[in-house]
Amino acid sequence: MIEVKKGNLSDVAGISKVCREGYWATYSELRSEEYIERVIKEFYNHERIEREVIETSRYWGGYFVAIENAQVIGAAGGGMIDQNIGEIFVLYLDSSRRNEGIGTLLLDALTQQQKVEFGAREQWVSVSKGNDKGIPFYEAKGFIFDSEQIDYGNSEEENYISLRYFRKI
Repeated sequence: MIEVKKGNLSDVAGISKVCREGYWATYSELRSEEYIERVIKEFYNHERIEREVIETSRYWGGYFVAIENAQVIGAAGGGMIDQNIGEIFVLYLDSSRRNEGIGTLLLDALTQQQKVEFGAREQWVSVSKGNDKGIPFYEAKGFIFDSEQIDYGNSEEENYISLRYFRKI
């Protein structure tokens, strides 16, 4: 049985693992190894995740985790980017567990937090151009393409693109 709950300190190693492995699985054919390592080092290290589990606010609502047999099999997090606008910052699963509804459970928990606790009426997400795992998922959940932007984390010689999607919630 899969349980979705707010992440805590005992989940830090599992969050880090599922995010690192999920990032590699998603971007290994879309981004350079240097780019992937740079993003993983910045966002998915234990110290940062510990801090993000402890220090939450409406701008970062903390991690939600999907747990099965005491193992983290998925993680998601987001926050508010404007008064009534939420953003999904991260959503990764154990890549062997795709198409089981785990991503939907995590998205639902995050959406509920943003809508009920923080008053969001709209939700946004950035998905890397060419991400054939994320784009169909978000489109199936009612997200609509809005625009392209330069990807976060690009070095001067990189020009990776993110697609901005939104939906009313």
